Amino acid sequence: MDSKAHAENQNQKQSRKDRKFRPLPVPSVTLGGLFGERQDAICAKTAKTLLDRCVEAGMLKAIDVSLPSPGVVLPIQPWDGSTQMFWDSDLGKSIETVAYSLFRSPNPELEARVDQIADLYEKLQDEDGYLNAWFQRVQPGRRWTNLRDFHELYCAGHLIEGAVAYFQATGKRKLLDVMARFADYMITVFGHGEGQIPGYDGHEEIELALVRLARVTGEQKYLDLSKYFIDERGTEPHFFLEEARRDGREGRKFVFHSFEYNQSHQPVREQTRVVGHAVRAMYLYSGMADIATEYSDDSLTRALETLWSDLVTRQMYVTGGIGPSAANEGFTDPYDMPNESAYNETCASVGIVFWAARMLGRGPDRRYADIMEQALYNGAMVGLSLDGTRFFYDNPLESAGKHHRWTWHPCPCCPPNIARLLASIGSYMYAVSDDEIAVHLYGEGKARFEVAGAEVTLGQETHYPWNGAIRFEVGVATPSRFTVSLRIPAWCTGAMLSVNGTPVDLDEAMVDGYARIEKEWSDKDEIALDLPLAPRLLRANPLIRQDAGRVALVRGPLVYCVEETDNGHGLQHLKITGEPSSAREQTMPGLNHAVALEIAAERDEADWGETLYREAPPEAKPVTARFVPYHLWDNREPGEMLVWMRDGVGEAK
Repeated sequence: MDSKAHAENQNQKQSRKDRKFRPLPVPSVTLGGLFGERQDAICAKTAKTLLDRCVEAGMLKAIDVSLPSPGVVLPIQPWDGSTQMFWDSDLGKSIETVAYSLFRSPNPELEARVDQIADLYEKLQDEDGYLNAWFQRVQPGRRWTNLRDFHELYCAGHLIEGAVAYFQATGKRKLLDVMARFADYMITVFGHGEGQIPGYDGHEEIELALVRLARVTGEQKYLDLSKYFIDERGTEPHFFLEEARRDGREGRKFVFHSFEYNQSHQPVREQTRVVGHAVRAMYLYSGMADIATEYSDDSLTRALETLWSDLVTRQMYVTGGIGPSAANEGFTDPYDMPNESAYNETCASVGIVFWAARMLGRGPDRRYADIMEQALYNGAMVGLSLDGTRFFYDNPLESAGKHHRWTWHPCPCCPPNIARLLASIGSYMYAVSDDEIAVHLYGEGKARFEVAGAEVTLGQETHYPWNGAIRFEVGVATPSRFTVSLRIPAWCTGAMLSVNGTPVDLDEAMVDGYARIEKEWSDKDEIALDLPLAPRLLRANPLIRQDAGRVALVRGPLVYCVEETDNGHGLQHLKITGEPSSAREQTMPGLNHAVALEIAAERDEADWGETLYREAPPEAKPVTARFVPYHLWDNREPGEMLVWMRDGVGEAK
């Protein structure tokens, strides 16, 4: 690139700092391909399954004031709370999933069921606007007394998100108005005025929900409340210590003994390490990123960039999973990434997708979109079975055959979380500013925009991620000038781009990992993008001791694994010996025609008799190992699974 073009690109990059890129609304994107298949399963099975299992758990009885209070249904835990306290959040996420499913597949029965839930919440709501099933029906005297542990604002946040989605899907305002009244009440409750609570929630979520409420209502006051919660977090005197004193509790006598657990150990702009509970962290950073975009707040963006770097360079699994420890459902030490005991909560990978998407609010940047794709296709999507009825809560990278999907969970946060993400994934694929369309993720479908004063459609024809050929067709009523920015993944070598058959020089077009095409577009203009999906082997940083001497097979954005059903018992006896370029592709009808990879390997002898140790090395025989995408494991016969394989390719070199 010549110096003039380089300078122009840098100027463009600088000028984009204060621009606001917002996700495309869910109804503006219609999907086919892999994402379409997942959405069809959600429409056909998952949305109803979520509501059914919420009912079976007793959640509707908990909010029905015509029935006696259910009392404590689920046991009180060591933290003096119960997962029953979260039931409002599970209903909120389930409503959100149903709402998104209605865009794709109208379902009067499901819609009527959500209308019933909205009626129940309207009747439950207090006159002042307060709404929480637990603190109205089980412990009415304890509201706002333990924000550190009791999830009141967390539940409110998920109900707000469900209400926003349902309003957008159906035009029905009842639940939206209920939640807006609750948010209005929060504005009077929280702050530094006389009689107000100078605090914030222990489990972040309300921050990003208020931004969604502000965007759908146009009310600045909800953005201001979100910003207040973010700005207050971790300041001194520490709110959770003061709250405990007022409530007669010992300030630091709680389960995890450290405010790192809920990211309140420092003011958010001073935090440099990702610590504590993984889902809480991702929700906090998502809210921070939204506020950074809405207020053009560089101080928040700088803090987030530091935290992002810490996460993706020292604490993230190759699948985009995070939070290795079940004990705190979160982070331990840098480079501590056990495989078989990895917790990697589905909600946490969903949270990375949320955070990454919001980091793109100030402009397209491959650093974030690449990780969004990695976490989505691997760490998150694994959480939902192909038929849409079973779920993973935690996601190890190795299983001896005892790890399987749940039909439900005592803390059922993950089932509706992965469902609502996949049901709304079109809004994560695209973003739009005043004069630019950004394409972050690729997949068959059609998107509709309003950009530069014009109505624009962008059709995408592709079999991605199974094939890297992507074709776009631009639709405009009259010629219009705007920019289309396409992500060129960092993992991709040899990408090619053309417009109406004319090649585009990617070196000149690239800004922050996106190819920017600025021109006057005419109807039926075509963009062709080819992203080679060559299989490759990844090796881990030597500081990750659990993966020393091992390799992971990947293709495009997909991480692959071996399963017992394809390779027999004793996967630890396998060693990859073939070069990834020699891997053979095979479609798998039983896995929705996903692309499997077959590669040369060796299998060590398994029969040592009763010998536990010996001097002689095991004998090995050549075999062919079959790998399937990690997100599809445990959809067939149960058995072992392994991602990180012993490296016979590196040994040969």
